[in-house]
Amino acid sequence: MTTTEADAQVLEPNLTIGDLGAATGLTPAVLRMWESRHGFPTPQRLPSGHRRYTREDVDLVRQVLRRRDAGIRLDVAIAEAVGTRAPGAPSVFAELRRRHPALGPNRLHKSTLLALSWAIEDEFCARAERPVLFGAFQEERFYRPAAARWRELARVARSTMVLGDFDAPEEFPRGGPIPVPLAADAPMRREWVVVCDAPDLSACLAAWELPGQGDVPDPHRIFESVWTVDHRAVRDAARVCARTAQEAGINEAQGLLYELADEPSGAVADIAGATTLMNRVVAYVDRFSH
Repeated sequence: MTTTEADAQVLEPNLTIGDLGAATGLTPAVLRMWESRHGFPTPQRLPSGHRRYTREDVDLVRQVLRRRDAGIRLDVAIAEAVGTRAPGAPSVFAELRRRHPALGPNRLHKSTLLALSWAIEDEFCARAERPVLFGAFQEERFYRPAAARWRELARVARSTMVLGDFDAPEEFPRGGPIPVPLAADAPMRREWVVVCDAPDLSACLAAWELPGQGDVPDPHRIFESVWTVDHRAVRDAARVCARTAQEAGINEAQGLLYELADEPSGAVADIAGATTLMNRVVAYVDRFSH
């Protein structure tokens, strides 16, 4: 068996919650309680709703138990163990499609994505109570036209980070969004992301640019996109962004990961907010079309 095949076997989600309990000495009830209170361990869900885990999950739970038995508080032990997870290739779009397969993707032009992004920023980011905000812009040249808008959003947010190919992040003005430089091979260098995670209003948009569009005019570039106001999906997107920031060496990201480890308190999507969001989208799309 090759190293790649062995790694794939470790990450294959083929263990039930009973299997995980038997391998770690915990009951399924305790594992479900940990998931509810701490967002750990994180299962993959079958279409039936049943949980499935990987061999890596077994190792992480065992790490938590060793730390807890050594006297470390459970939430700290979980955060420390999760921090040892082998870095993968973080992608907000891929995580949303994997964990929330009901989010059907749509192929949208850049102009439509702009309308949706502005609607989320106006309706959710600006109105939410102390939200955690993330934005992924692929390249710094795409962020610059939005810089003033995101500096304003950062004034009302609890934390704001922007991700892209920033060459000189130290030159970003203080008090504004924290720049997260992405490596040239980072999957999120291809992604367009807006995440607003807050107790009262949550929304996220994730899209990746289809390849082979080098000669396509900028407004007509096409992205495969998903968006949602489901609190749990938004929290998953926020965790990917925070982990990406941590791996990029952003000190503030560790505290965010602690904060985002819990499941969101709002379990039901904000239908009224979704309606208002769509009204704003229609208005922006109409503006672009005239």
